Amino acid sequence: GALVANYPWDGTENKQKNYYACPDDETFRFMASLYSRSHYNMSLSKEFRGGITNGAFWYPVYGGMQDWNYIHGSCFELTLEISDNKWPAANEGAKQMQEEAILHSFSPALTWVVNVQLPTLWEFNKMSMLNLVASLVKTGIHGRIFSSDCGGPLPASIAIKGINYSIKASQTFADYHRLLAPGERYEVIATMPGYKSKRTSITLGDETMTVDFVLDPENALKGSLLRHGCDCGSDNKSRRTFIEFLPGPYLEVSAILILILAFLCFVLKRRAIYNHLKQRQFVGPKRSVVV
Repeated sequence: GALVANYPWDGTENKQKNYYACPDDETFRFMASLYSRSHYNMSLSKEFRGGITNGAFWYPVYGGMQDWNYIHGSCFELTLEISDNKWPAANEGAKQMQEEAILHSFSPALTWVVNVQLPTLWEFNKMSMLNLVASLVKTGIHGRIFSSDCGGPLPASIAIKGINYSIKASQTFADYHRLLAPGERYEVIATMPGYKSKRTSITLGDETMTVDFVLDPENALKGSLLRHGCDCGSDNKSRRTFIEFLPGPYLEVSAILILILAFLCFVLKRRAIYNHLKQRQFVGPKRSVVV
């Protein structure tokens, strides 16, 4: 067993046991420290300074969910070891609380609120869990990304200068949330194919910050339709673009072909209806089936 908050990376490239920091090492250290300091006694660990550790520095593990979620799911995940005893007795937690309460001159009666192991572990970790969840909402930056030419949402990418890790805004609303350690200065960069990238510098405090972006489109080739990611509907600009796509005599030829195709479809449909009615004269009524 162990009592520690473990953060990525869990493995190293050379398969050796050493500190192997991920791109968001500072943010992960902030999250792990927040959990440890809010815990009943995790931060007092004699084995792990501050009650936190880099996974690869402790012992390398490969193929774990912690690293996989960070790489493939844009998910910041900690591994929490919550007991020094791997197989604790059912009432061990209560005895430990009573002994520490007596040692620190606290009321022993408080320790007997918890008399089995699971409720004890809950009491030890409750504030850590609540503070960690609250920090995920209140820490970092969030916002939305729009196109300047039509105002539509853009599923652009958000990157931080100096951190080799980016996230992508949602496809539908183009909203994003980026976890970052507070108290630092960051340069935020928004990029989207077909648009000019934009960047801004911020100083992140203890509260989350809203950072919206409006990206300008790059010069498009004449006759190209609206780029992917910006749904501008059927406004005047869309109609002009479509007309430019079929200039001069090609527009007249296309109109004639459309009329011919419409007439052929009408004739074929009438013929199909006539054949169907003629066939029904020789076939009795069909039995309906309810499934």
